[in-house]
Amino acid sequence: MKNTNIYKRYRFPSEIIQYAVWLYHRFNLSHRDIEDLLAERGINVTYEAIRLWCNRFGPEYATRLKRKHRGYGDTFFIDEVFVKIDGIQYYLWRAVDQDGEVVDVYLQKRRDGAAAKRFFKRLLKMHRDEPRKIVTDKLRSYIVAHRELIPDSIHDTSRYSNNRAELSHQPTRVRERGMRRFKSIIQAQRFLGVHSAVYNLFNLGRHLISAKIYRLLRLRAFTSWKSAAA
Repeated sequence: MKNTNIYKRYRFPSEIIQYAVWLYHRFNLSHRDIEDLLAERGINVTYEAIRLWCNRFGPEYATRLKRKHRGYGDTFFIDEVFVKIDGIQYYLWRAVDQDGEVVDVYLQKRRDGAAAKRFFKRLLKMHRDEPRKIVTDKLRSYIVAHRELIPDSIHDTSRYSNNRAELSHQPTRVRERGMRRFKSIIQAQRFLGVHSAVYNLFNLGRHLISAKIYRLLRLRAFTSWKSAAA
């Protein structure tokens, strides 16, 4: 399917759809918030239509962004946190590299050895090679997955070394509160996959670079977004 066909039969121009999807995944905004922002610009669209746009086009944009991603570093920081969905406790597994790029996020019901191996297999597929080093806490499931799947990688479980992965959950927690919790595992996985791709694109380390360089990188990020959403 050609890129130009994905907007076929949609009443609103593709630019409006792209903008709404970007707002939702880039900022802590609800569909109703975006409805009001568009209304202020004279664009009358319901929050339900915006929700459908995000569900339909968000994963498509994320897939294109990941396809063009320049690649991840050689060190993975891995952690898992619990997420309650519809009264059931799940575990959100997350891996980031040494630059803070989100390598993958994956919801599972357990955090045992089988779950850890499942997540590691996803990481290997995403990275296309074994990482030089992984950093985790002392959960035994990681030891099992490391031993069976990537025994040649360095495995660091020292105290405080995994703070990067633990801190990487914060943006997700902020969105989870703003959305008043995830409604289903399908909805959560879909949102998290798109959110991580958009986060990677616009995670420019603003506090580490000059304003001039930041504006240049931001311009490149916008160009990449427009290309993915074209």
